Amino acid sequence: MNIANKFTVSRVIMIPIFLVFYLVPMEMGELTIGQSVIPISRFIAAIVFIVASMTDFIDGRLARKYHLVTNFGKFFDPLADKLLVMSALVAFVGVELIPAWMVIIILAREFAVTGLRTIAADEGVVLAASTMAKWKTTSQMVATILFLFDNIPFGRDGFPLAMIFMWVAVVMTIVSGWEYFYKNRAIILKSK
Repeated sequence: MNIANKFTVSRVIMIPIFLVFYLVPMEMGELTIGQSVIPISRFIAAIVFIVASMTDFIDGRLARKYHLVTNFGKFFDPLADKLLVMSALVAFVGVELIPAWMVIIILAREFAVTGLRTIAADEGVVLAASTMAKWKTTSQMVATILFLFDNIPFGRDGFPLAMIFMWVAVVMTIVSGWEYFYKNRAIILKSK
């Protein structure tokens, strides 16, 4: 396994660590950032999520720069992104931070595209992430980070930047899903 793929796998390994610090009640105190106060456990969860998100950019750069692009990476990198973002979004629904319908749309698209990837793989084709899909993932990660930091520095009751990014992520999710199916419709039509 090359170094780029190791970064991808590390992203998946960080998911349970993120979830434990975000969801398990811990008496670790609170941290004041500006005028906002967040639990230290949530701050740690946010840092773990940020580090995990950064591995998405690192593995891609390494793979391209050192010609380490593999079929495993093409398949597992977007899957690792999905697992990381979905774990956070489902956790946010559980604590009533975002509406469930937004996450359902995102989950439905992810399952549909994964199904398309499976059909393509059966036809001997590996579908790499599109540019729109990469922007979709980025918008989801930015929204997640803003939610994890309680929308700091915009304040809890201030400008709803986190929710704006969430809306952008939902729209990009729909558009990128349509793009995958439209561009790869021939694969679906010729599949057995």
